[in-house]
Amino acid sequence: MVNVNGVLLSRGYAQAARKDEEEEEEVEIDQRRLPADYDPATFDPTEHRSPPTERVFKLVDEVAGLTLVEVAELSSIIMKKRGMTELPTVGVLKGGAAGLAGMAMKAPAAAAKEEKKPEKTVFELKLESYEAASKIKIIKEVRSCTDLGLKEAKDLVEKTPSILKAGVSKEEAEQIIEKMKAVGAKVVME
Repeated sequence: MVNVNGVLLSRGYAQAARKDEEEEEEVEIDQRRLPADYDPATFDPTEHRSPPTERVFKLVDEVAGLTLVEVAELSSIIMKKRGMTELPTVGVLKGGAAGLAGMAMKAPAAAAKEEKKPEKTVFELKLESYEAASKIKIIKEVRSCTDLGLKEAKDLVEKTPSILKAGVSKEEAEQIIEKMKAVGAKVVME
């Protein structure tokens, strides 16, 4: 710091000389002139938004002084003036109710998904039961419609109910079901 003609000047290595003010002036802020959502921690001075006008403050004071009956009358008049037919939906949550709100929001979405569910194109065939007398014919038919060997086909038939074939188109599945039905097996498409 250098004292030049009674004025303190300070100079950093990469800074121009500037005056150091010994005392900073405190500015009084009128709280009514600040935006309603003013928060000093998140305030952005670059945001160009003027504070509410006196008219708005007068309206707020008047509305805050209304009784509940008067507020209900006011809301119905505003709705008519704006052409609204239904009350706007406003969500107010109590502490710990966020999970319930999430479930409530997911319910309509789930119903919409059920309605718009695309038609299934790939199916699984499940061998549910068979006639014991035609076990050999069923094993042969299982081998013909799958790439299984004799032992694997026999094990699959004996472990009924079991998945016979997966990733089958609807047409192919219906053909296999008819063939298996002809030899005495009950096969379902899933």
